[in-house]
Amino acid sequence: MSPRLYLPAMAVGTCLGLGKAANAAGLFAGCRDGLAPRDGYLPGKAVPLGALPEEPPPLPDDLAGRWDSRNNRLLMALAAEIADDVAGAVRRYGRDRIAIVIGTSTSGIAEGEAALSHFRAAGTWPEGFHYSRQETGSGAAFLADLLGLGGPAYVVATACSSSAKVFASARRLIRAGLADAALVGGADTLCKLTVAGFHSLESVSPTPCNPFGANRDGITIGEGGALFLLTREEAEIALLGVGESSDAHHISAPDPEGRGALAAMEGALADAGLGAGDIAYVNLHGTATRLNDSMESKAVHALFGGAVPCSSTKALTGHTLGAAGAVEAAFLWLGLSAAWNAGNLVPPQVWDGVADPELPRLGLAAPGGRLAGGDRLAALSNSFAFGGSNCSLVLGRGWA
Repeated sequence: MSPRLYLPAMAVGTCLGLGKAANAAGLFAGCRDGLAPRDGYLPGKAVPLGALPEEPPPLPDDLAGRWDSRNNRLLMALAAEIADDVAGAVRRYGRDRIAIVIGTSTSGIAEGEAALSHFRAAGTWPEGFHYSRQETGSGAAFLADLLGLGGPAYVVATACSSSAKVFASARRLIRAGLADAALVGGADTLCKLTVAGFHSLESVSPTPCNPFGANRDGITIGEGGALFLLTREEAEIALLGVGESSDAHHISAPDPEGRGALAAMEGALADAGLGAGDIAYVNLHGTATRLNDSMESKAVHALFGGAVPCSSTKALTGHTLGAAGAVEAAFLWLGLSAAWNAGNLVPPQVWDGVADPELPRLGLAAPGGRLAGGDRLAALSNSFAFGGSNCSLVLGRGWA
């Protein structure tokens, strides 16, 4: 087994709030106040969305001309939360030895939508608009510019597994000797394209989503992001394992038996050197669509049975799409952190409580549940995407 890597610093922002404090409070209380109806995303119809409760601060003038987008403003806010940790890594390793690998699916598409609307109305593009703001790779290049980092910098875009897979990519860079540390994570912000796209698939719920319930009827889309510092230096929270699979069952529907999902989870456990009984909590992908929850229930039950506590935190944040892997890894990080979760609470499953008799029974966590185990704990998070791109992560506490 190659030397283990660690996650000494983390920043997160969702509809629960910006920063670790707001997200920890909402996560363990099962708060879903951030999911609210919003106009302007579907013609003539309000739809529940998980929007950031406050606008991220504007970019500095010297960066705004090229990089300004809501996605990049969120990334800057996240980077500010761990700025001291990044600066320390720069002092230890040098700017050219720190990589940036992040995931997204929307990047700056919202800015492109606004620019196109202006063009249709006025016949000209808005003054100062640059197409580069909506490029998929914008976020990594922006962070490198913002932070003055010179290591490898790129974006992974595999739909809803994007910012889970970045952990594997960044780990490979460090193990190959191409970097000594990495800034990993992702961000996705709301735009009309994704809301309309999922609506066209008849996948958007008219009410806040209901993962794994008999009455589930689709996703709630949210926005958010998370960033981590990944290094060899020992820290409280470790990246224990990553499992990736690609079952390529269908462009927009998962393998109904969950074979790719099961392979990803088994791969993550094998990579961590752990068995199913070593996992104290599973953060389910749990989109609240009929097909996803069905296949994931089969895969999780096949591996863990119905005993391990698990929940879908998308009931609190909505589905943050390309940022979901990083956001939900951040929730594992908070759950394993002694400082942020002194009571060892498990994020509860928030739903209507009506179980689907057609799904294998899972250990859906009740409010007030606690992680079982001692000082050494491990937890797993699932991210499953269109096209059968699957990724599972295992994080642990007490593995230094």
